[in-house]
Amino acid sequence: MTRRVMLISPAMGAALREARFDDGQPVEAAGLRLAEAAAGSLPAALRVLVSPSARCRETAAALGLDAVVAEDLSGLDVGRWRGATLAEVGAEEPDAVGQWLADPASAPHGGESVRALCERVSAWLEAVSAPDAEGAATGTGADSGSASASTDGSPAPSPAASMAASGRIIAVVEPEIVRAAVVRALGAPESAFWRLDVPPLTATELSGRAGRWNLRVGRALGT
Repeated sequence: MTRRVMLISPAMGAALREARFDDGQPVEAAGLRLAEAAAGSLPAALRVLVSPSARCRETAAALGLDAVVAEDLSGLDVGRWRGATLAEVGAEEPDAVGQWLADPASAPHGGESVRALCERVSAWLEAVSAPDAEGAATGTGADSGSASASTDGSPAPSPAASMAASGRIIAVVEPEIVRAAVVRALGAPESAFWRLDVPPLTATELSGRAGRWNLRVGRALGT
């Protein structure tokens, strides 16, 4: 079966605006309003997942999604750099930052390398594209959320909506998860990770099967 995966980046917050490594800051009020305005514009889905970060969970809630937290979709662990801006880290540890940006296998901050992140996201894509991915293979269990079963208690989907949802997964994830997914889907070198820009509150869609994905990149929600 063809699998469709829609990855949605979080709404704007202070950390994204300041190019600061995420440290749990919430989404800005304006960002939440934009997400709320886009609620109801998403297609039906078999599974709805969300990265564990506060900004992703807040974005999912504003979009009206009853999403299940997926640890496999956690953002990049930047170790001791968490909460700092790239400029601040560059001023204090210029050699370490240079190494990190040049070598995908390096992790001078003591956290996770870009290569390890890409491998983690690749494994997740392989799992969700497996024939039995409707349940445990998504990493979410049988009680995973649905885009048509939101927190507002809306009615169950019609049979037609259920058919449309077949094979589709929606996930509100950190921008670096989107970058890693695009790198792996295209078979691009890991060095391309830093050349991908993921604007806030945009959808990147993958369709196909493991090892052969088609991409639709960077569509603003609500358009």
